[in-house]
Amino acid sequence: MTSLRFSEHESQLDLPPVDVVFGRTAEMQVIRRKLEMVAKTNVAVLVQGESGTGKELCARLIHGSSERLAGELVKVSCPAIPQGLIETELFGYEKGAFTGAHSTKRGRLEQAHGGTLFLDEVGSLDIDVQSKLLQVLQDGSFMRVGGHEIRTIRTRVVSVANRDLRDQVADGSFRLDFLYRINAVTIQMPPLRQRTDDLPQLVDYLIGQHAQAFRVNPAPLSRNVMRLMQRYDWPGNIRQLDNLIRSYVLMGSEDALVAELVQEERPTTRAAADVDVSQPISLKVVTKKATHELERQIILKVLKANNWNRQKTAKWLKISYRSLLYKLNDVSAASGLELNGGTARSKTRARTGLSTANEPTNLIQ
Repeated sequence: MTSLRFSEHESQLDLPPVDVVFGRTAEMQVIRRKLEMVAKTNVAVLVQGESGTGKELCARLIHGSSERLAGELVKVSCPAIPQGLIETELFGYEKGAFTGAHSTKRGRLEQAHGGTLFLDEVGSLDIDVQSKLLQVLQDGSFMRVGGHEIRTIRTRVVSVANRDLRDQVADGSFRLDFLYRINAVTIQMPPLRQRTDDLPQLVDYLIGQHAQAFRVNPAPLSRNVMRLMQRYDWPGNIRQLDNLIRSYVLMGSEDALVAELVQEERPTTRAAADVDVSQPISLKVVTKKATHELERQIILKVLKANNWNRQKTAKWLKISYRSLLYKLNDVSAASGLELNGGTARSKTRARTGLSTANEPTNLIQ
């Protein structure tokens, strides 16, 4: 099989290294092989997945490794264009087509001739616009708004959606025939919580990128923090990881990063996501594990609300001080935090004796 050629154009297309993009998880390797097959064809591709999973990067990789690289990758941000303007943006218009049309304008379709048309968040397209795009997808023909001449283009269409378009078909907001036209091949991007084995490589790459941008030399993250990251649910996926790492590199505070992960962690969702249903499971064991995780999160939240004062925390939780100390041993082991002396520190920072009193605790905006 011919290998992907986009590695030869990473710099030109502002792409991360291929090995960073796909990591080492089995699901991402399947996606890589799928890209290798579809990139050298002209079939329409639909990329689906949660926000922040790298769907646009996937579209850029398809264009960058195709025979259409010499043409343009024309992005249409469907939700960002008002419904009243989307048709003229796509198809263009002739001079005099409407008030204010003082000259002819080429639409995005014509700009994508010989290249790739990238429909971002295609699910937000108006149903009437979907109908008009059907003709283009069938034979490449269309007319500008206000025009009479039939024009023909040759382009590859890559569409992106952050929800399953079949659900929109079911509720009547998306045409089934249009869905068939844009998803000759569908690529489902996994959320970051399902590819945590890729975190170390992603983190190293992002630290390097932001360190170069800010001209600083941050220390590598400790193993305790990496374990916290691998337990975290990542609702914002790689985009959220990028924001966290950017803040860490800029502020130089591992403890602020830890506080953010502990603050944002969603134990009940994570517990459900961790259940392996490929084999029989013990409900008793799973429930005990989830309860333990929830208890850990509650203790951390109350500690933080009481400025890490353990005496006050025990009173708030209506348990004895000795019981709290016992539970804090488990919390400390699970969270990578050292809970002593009325404060919380990552174990790595605790060993260095660096103070965290003046460091920010919320770095994601």
